[in-house]
Amino acid sequence: MKAWRVHELGEPRTALHLEDVPDSTAGPGQVLVRVLAAPANFPDVLLCRGEYQIKPPLPFTPGVELCGEVVAVGDGVTRFAVGDRVIGNPNLPGGGFAEMAVMDEVNTFAAPPGLDDAEASALSIGYQTSWFALHRRTQLKPGETLLVHAAAGGVGSAAVQLGKAAGAKVIGVVGGADKADYCRRLGADLVIDRRTEDFVPLVKEFTGGRGADVVYDPVGGDAYAKSTKCIAFEGRILIIGFAGGTIPTPGLNHALIKNYSIIGLHWGLYKQYNQQAIADCHEELTRLAESGAIKPLISERLSLADVADGIGRLGDGSTVGRLVFQP
Repeated sequence: MKAWRVHELGEPRTALHLEDVPDSTAGPGQVLVRVLAAPANFPDVLLCRGEYQIKPPLPFTPGVELCGEVVAVGDGVTRFAVGDRVIGNPNLPGGGFAEMAVMDEVNTFAAPPGLDDAEASALSIGYQTSWFALHRRTQLKPGETLLVHAAAGGVGSAAVQLGKAAGAKVIGVVGGADKADYCRRLGADLVIDRRTEDFVPLVKEFTGGRGADVVYDPVGGDAYAKSTKCIAFEGRILIIGFAGGTIPTPGLNHALIKNYSIIGLHWGLYKQYNQQAIADCHEELTRLAESGAIKPLISERLSLADVADGIGRLGDGSTVGRLVFQP
């Protein structure tokens, strides 16, 4: 089978190589899938650079989520059969940027019938992360204002849709006119281009001076620092990641004085501590997808040959929306 592999860590365009590798096989408790679609995620960029919290042994294939068709099941598998369409997370070092991939049954879920392969492939990490952030680490309430940074990105776009589905007013902050257009298509009530506008006064104006009740921050750096200037009384700042490259140092005295919470989310830990919560979240996401309340908005559908350039563009920050590779 063909698979993209990293032999030496570096930038995606130079680190990734498309190779012929031996076919994968399903072990006990595992399913082997033919990859139907695998989206680009920022962790894939970090994996290539060696900067992700998980460091698979070299050589490895990135691709942290996929939609696939089950072609074989290992001993003990009871939830899936050959021919089932599934989504979930493949087992590194054998990620989803390949023609075939192996997944543990526990990390595999039925693909929602109402989504095509590309859409379904993007329903795992971004939407699970955002759902856990908005509904488990905090409880976003109808009528509250949600401020989403990097709102045209993978997790940010999911947060916009889930915020609207929860009845919140959603402000999306993006970088560039194309990303602003994409964010409007997602349903944001107010879109701010950080390259031309300062979001702090605009958030205050939009909320009548109150500020944002919940801030969803996968960026860090300046995005976090400015968010503390427009957070509401009893507001919550969700720390999702640091795509901007700078990890902020919070002023805890400021959180005390303004009476807001700083809340971290590491979605992957739920696999270790509460797998049932992930299964319950998937059920809710499937319900929302089938009702039409959420739907991954795919901006580019690319071939397997485009993986290195696509992940490279994601790392450069030049992509708009979700990129999905379909072997």
